[in-house]
Amino acid sequence: MKYSGIGGQAVIEGIMMKNGDDYATAVRKPDGEIEVQKDRYVSMTEKVKFFSLPFVRGIFSFADSLILGMKTLTFSASFFEDDEDAGEPGRFELFLDRVFGEKMEKVLMGAVMAFSVVLAVVIFMIVPLLLANVLRNFILSETLMAFIEGLIRLGIFIGYVLLVSRMEEIHRTFMYHGAEHKCINCVEHGMELTVENVRKSSRFHKRCGTSFLIFVMLISILLFMVIRTDTLWLRILSRIVLIPVIAGISYEILRIAGRSDGGLINLISKPGLWTQGLTTKEPDDSMIEVAIAAVESVFDWRAYLAENFPEKGGEEKAV
Repeated sequence: MKYSGIGGQAVIEGIMMKNGDDYATAVRKPDGEIEVQKDRYVSMTEKVKFFSLPFVRGIFSFADSLILGMKTLTFSASFFEDDEDAGEPGRFELFLDRVFGEKMEKVLMGAVMAFSVVLAVVIFMIVPLLLANVLRNFILSETLMAFIEGLIRLGIFIGYVLLVSRMEEIHRTFMYHGAEHKCINCVEHGMELTVENVRKSSRFHKRCGTSFLIFVMLISILLFMVIRTDTLWLRILSRIVLIPVIAGISYEILRIAGRSDGGLINLISKPGLWTQGLTTKEPDDSMIEVAIAAVESVFDWRAYLAENFPEKGGEEKAV
């Protein structure tokens, strides 16, 4: 495997692929055609030098992924709006339009993102602490309490993924997620980007948002084993305040994992890869075509293969 620098995410009936500042969103429209929108996004880590420092860049890279993810999701969703949604705007929409004007969409997007982040912090950071706290009268070991809290956090996450995956739309999104990984694996293992080669490539990749979240949960267990407070409100505060620290450490591990095939790195990447068994599914050929369209809009895979796999003629064994 040789690092390509490309990454992406699944959207509604499509894929977003990013290479440097360029990104492309490819969507399979209801009429069967593939629509590709190409644009540029300059990350916060590029705009502010301090944000690019190791262990600092993690939380800002995560924020960048949320912002870009929301933009591309909104674009993909625009092809699947019901005709009923295109009717006359309601009073609330008219009010927002008067107040914010052309900025209304950005304001709404920001509000949705803020609400989502707060909800995620409550569900995945605060709730596990409160549930584990019920056992505090029976368990005296702070180390064991941190471990139990981490298991509850992991259980909530896996339960959430299993629950939403039962929805047909989410299941298809997980299939597109698999197509995204398979495309990246295809080129990073020296194969030409064709439907056949992508199909036989792995849908698991160490440089994945799912793996990042698993690292976050594992790092949080270790961190809260050594950072201890006496009162519940201080423990709640610590879970919130230390999120950037946990994200920073997790991001650095993910960066190393995405660029290395060392034994230790492969070992610590296993939990994330196992969890990708839930968040990725095998795509069909039509989904692979969409993923290829997104990749080719921002990445010259032929030049990449010629530079990195000249001795193999661009063909390495599938993984």
